[in-house]
Amino acid sequence: MSTGVIIALIVVVAAVVAVAAVLAVRARGSHGGRSLKQRFGPEYDRAVARHDGDVKAAERELDARVERHGGLRERPLEAAERERFEARWTAAQERFVDSPREAVAEADRLIAEVAGARGFPDSGQYEEQLAALSVHHAHRVDGYRRVHRVARFSAGGDGTSHPGSADAPGTGGGQAPGTEDMRAAMVEARALFDDLVGPAGRDPGHHRAAQPATRERSGSGHHLPWGFHRHQTKEG
Repeated sequence: MSTGVIIALIVVVAAVVAVAAVLAVRARGSHGGRSLKQRFGPEYDRAVARHDGDVKAAERELDARVERHGGLRERPLEAAERERFEARWTAAQERFVDSPREAVAEADRLIAEVAGARGFPDSGQYEEQLAALSVHHAHRVDGYRRVHRVARFSAGGDGTSHPGSADAPGTGGGQAPGTEDMRAAMVEARALFDDLVGPAGRDPGHHRAAQPATRERSGSGHHLPWGFHRHQTKEG
């Protein structure tokens, strides 16, 4: 076999190997994107929107979250811990009638404390805590984001976050949240709270979806008409 033929064969083999490598990389990237979208759900779309439609940048961010927090193992709550957290949430919910801003602030603190008790980054690291929660409770974490934003605004902040953070964008237009905004934030945050105080290993998508919009159970066994709060609050 001549030298020219050998060189030609080497070139062909090298080209085939290169094409196969490119196809393999694309296939892995496509599969990874589908996996991220399935894992993060609405958080995936939020990340893409935050990166102005740049899917690759969004997926790099989400990959980084998984790398940092994917190995986290949630610590189950003791029964007494769970009861204390649930009693505090019920009290905050009842307080909403007279002091919605205080109730929302307490809901924000409660989620941060419950998350810390479950083994997530502590409440002093809000953005890292939110990022970790988004990895393990992606379909519920926006409730925390929303209640934190409302609580921060009510406390005198502007309700916005640093660009590129897991909490961006902020409250639209810098407008102060009204009573209905606060009520909706608490209802949505309740979904994540229920996931966090529930038994370890429960399906993160599980939630008593109809309960917050109709009636909430108090610690005494009575029921509070949650929908009633929106008409009876004294703040607005």
